[in-house]
Amino acid sequence: MSHGPVRQAKRAGITKVAGRSRRHHPDFNKLETQGWRALEAEAELSGKGWARERKWALEMGLPGAESLTDKSIPTFARGELPHFAGINTFLKAPYVENVRDVAKYDAAVLGIPFDSGTTYRPGTRFGPQGVRRISALYTPYNYEMGVDLREQMTLCDAGDVFTIPGNLEKSFDQITRGVAHVFSSGALPVMIGGDHSIGFPCVRGIAECTSKKIGIIHFDRHIDIQEKDLDERMHTTPWFWATNMPNVPATNLVQLGIGGWQVPRDGVKVGRERNTNVLTIDDIERIGLEKTAEIALELAWKDADAVYISFDVDSIDCGFVPGTGWPEPGGFLPREALKILGLVAAEGLCGLEVVEVSPPYDTSDITALFGTRVIVEALGSMVANGKLGSHKHLIDKPVAY
Repeated sequence: MSHGPVRQAKRAGITKVAGRSRRHHPDFNKLETQGWRALEAEAELSGKGWARERKWALEMGLPGAESLTDKSIPTFARGELPHFAGINTFLKAPYVENVRDVAKYDAAVLGIPFDSGTTYRPGTRFGPQGVRRISALYTPYNYEMGVDLREQMTLCDAGDVFTIPGNLEKSFDQITRGVAHVFSSGALPVMIGGDHSIGFPCVRGIAECTSKKIGIIHFDRHIDIQEKDLDERMHTTPWFWATNMPNVPATNLVQLGIGGWQVPRDGVKVGRERNTNVLTIDDIERIGLEKTAEIALELAWKDADAVYISFDVDSIDCGFVPGTGWPEPGGFLPREALKILGLVAAEGLCGLEVVEVSPPYDTSDITALFGTRVIVEALGSMVANGKLGSHKHLIDKPVAY
C-alpha cells in the first residue's frame, strides 16, 4: 500500500546530504578557552573553608538521621545547604549579633531599609530582605573568575541599620554612624539599600574617618546631583551633598549610564557647574566596555586615594530589573554593567552600595538577584586581583562608639 512520496527535509538534517561534513575551526584550541582555564583554576582552590563549614554545621545542627549515607548533613540546616532552607543572611554569611565583631572580617554587609527619600513609588525599605533572601541561591564560588569567597576571604552580615521612617535627617545620621563604625573596624562596608538618598550618608560615614580623597563611580540612569527635591534631600540629591565634603570632590565623580527621560534639569545644571564626569549608554557603546572602565578609573582615581562604588539597579534596562522605584528603558544590559563593574572593582574599593531594589515591584526576584550579583561580582574581582583590604590604609580618623 503506497503512502505517497517520501518527504525529505535536508536542511533539518533528516536525510544526510552527500559530501557535506562538519569541521571545527582549524585554529580552535580548547586549552586556550576561558572555559578550560576555569576548569584548571578550580583545582588550585582550597577546600578547607568548605570542610570547616560542614564540621561546624554538624556541631551546631546535630548529626543527621542514621538513614543518611552522607554523614556531613546535619539534622538542622546550617550554612549554605540546602539553598531553600535556613535563616537568610547575605550569602548565608555569619550573622554578627555584636556589631563590634565586624573587625574580625574582611567585609561586612549591612542592610539599610530606608525609602523615605523616594519621590515616586516606595518599597526599597524591603530591599535588604529581598536581596538576602535570593542570595541563598548563590554559592561563594565563581566559575569564570576561579574565585571562592568562602576560601579566600571572610564575610559577615551585620544586620540592618535602625532607620527612622519619615525622618530623613535622623536616618542619615544613623546610616553615617553605622557605616563609619564598620569602616573604622577595617572591614569593607557593603551596603544594601534602600533608596539612593542613602548614598550621601554612606559616603559621609567613610569620608569622616579619613583625611584622604575619595572618588566615586556611580552606575545609574539618573544624575542624582541636584540640591533638593520636593524641598528635601531625596534620592535624586546624594551627590550634591556628598561632593560638598572637602575630600569627595565632584571632579572625581564618574557617572555611567545616565540618560533617558527622567533626568531633572536641576541636576544637569549642578553637574555642569561642578565639572563632574558623565557617560551615557551611547558613549559607552561607542567607546566599548573595557575603554569605559579605563576612563572611569582614570577619572575617579585622579589624585584620589580610594574609590567608592554606588550601583543603582535602575541603571539596567527595566526589562531586566522591574523591581525598582524609577524604572527606565534603554539602560545597560546586565552583562555590560557587570563587565564594567568587575573591571573597576579590580583596583580596590573603600565601600560599595547597591540601591533601589524594590521587592514589591519585582518579578520572580530577578531585580534582587541582580543586586546580589553586583555585590559578589565586586567582591570576587577584588579577591581575584588581590585588592580586598586595600582600603585599610585610609583609616586615619577612626571612630569609636
